[in-house]
Amino acid sequence: MRREASAAGAAIFLPDRLTTAATPGSRWPSCCLEAAPVSCARRRNGFLHPCLCPGSLGRGKVRQSPQPAPHAPSLRTEAVLRDPSDCQLVGNGPRRQHVGPPTFGFLLDVDGVLVRGHKVIPAALGAFRRLVNSHGQLRVPVVFVTNSGNVLQHSKAQELSALLGFKVEPDQVILSHSPMKLFSQFHRKRMLVTGQGPLLENACGLGFENVVTVDELRMAFPGLDMVDLQRRPTTMPLPRNDFPAIEGVLLLGEPVRWETSLQLIMDVLLSNGNPGTGLAAAPYPHLPILASNMDLLWMAEAKIPRFGHGTFLLCLEAIYQKLTGRELRYEGLMGKPSVLTYQYAEDLIGLQAARRGWAAPIRRLYAVGDNPMSDVYGANLFHRYLQRERRGAQSCASILVCTGVYCPQAASPAPGGEAPPFHGHRDFGFSPGLMEASHIVNDVDEAVQLVFHEEGWAP
Repeated sequence: MRREASAAGAAIFLPDRLTTAATPGSRWPSCCLEAAPVSCARRRNGFLHPCLCPGSLGRGKVRQSPQPAPHAPSLRTEAVLRDPSDCQLVGNGPRRQHVGPPTFGFLLDVDGVLVRGHKVIPAALGAFRRLVNSHGQLRVPVVFVTNSGNVLQHSKAQELSALLGFKVEPDQVILSHSPMKLFSQFHRKRMLVTGQGPLLENACGLGFENVVTVDELRMAFPGLDMVDLQRRPTTMPLPRNDFPAIEGVLLLGEPVRWETSLQLIMDVLLSNGNPGTGLAAAPYPHLPILASNMDLLWMAEAKIPRFGHGTFLLCLEAIYQKLTGRELRYEGLMGKPSVLTYQYAEDLIGLQAARRGWAAPIRRLYAVGDNPMSDVYGANLFHRYLQRERRGAQSCASILVCTGVYCPQAASPAPGGEAPPFHGHRDFGFSPGLMEASHIVNDVDEAVQLVFHEEGWAP
């Protein structure tokens, strides 16, 4: 492990190696956390934008994209827009002829790409009819990269299996907090864990051996949670001095009672892990914090996106800043758009290919998502990393679908040329070029068809 600085100066520990199967000597440069603008608006991390935003073309217009940038994969496609909400892509350029095992793989988002809430998106079924052979096996490596975290890995695999009609293995599913397995220096520390669902099981599965939930802390110190009048104690117990100090905070996902979690997290940070006591001055640096899932919003059945864990983090950061005058710092931020999550996904793609006996290395990754800030930004950031490191996969193309958070009608510039609001986490900064997808399509089925055409595979 070594300490790096993000674009905003927050300290983040980055593993020297991802897993025992990772490329020896693989390292994480600080440039992976930077968000410097690209030099040309149409060049996106080595790719040229092969389709056009629905708001940028008139009805029925067709335009051919320019040639790809040097050293970039050939991604020549044509945008055919019959309606302002139509994102259809039709390939017309030369394509590779498929011979032998696959040399590419898919990183698929879940919410807004494959499902909306608990309902499968019909296009996902069509996509997997193309991806799965007659024996029920995947034709190419696929991993599911979701920023969900309030669920067990094997439970998510079972849910996807039932919805998609083929068996998804647990090690094909990457939850937002999965890379926390790599932060072994915190696994034996006494950590306060927040979120919902199977919190203790998830923390244990990640390697943490000594965790305390918010409810356990609240029961030990009932005088701390005072917002809900119905839960205020009628009599105040004597202060406890036998409660072991907390050594860090683990944020796995959005909790149910935000006011309780925010209050008790602040109590732990301001008291240096001893919430039953008070300090004259708040310690700084504060106790280490590991957090996963930075999504401000996510798409369920409702017409408008819902608050995500990124919104909770925003509240916590604002409260800490207001009370102390200092910036809340993270020892690790995981989930998309973190490069660490994509490197973890690449590793699983390679392991999956090895298990199937596909000897050819996986050279091209295609990340399909519905959220420009997490899915597109993260894939483009990882592509930049791959271009600089020159090891492992050669490219990661971002494919944006129109079935989730991204709304084609809202993608046009605001009147007066105002920039859209930045929905990403503060530690990743804002780089407009990294939010521009390599492709925009209607749905995941079109995304699979597009990739198969480019790779010379029969759909």
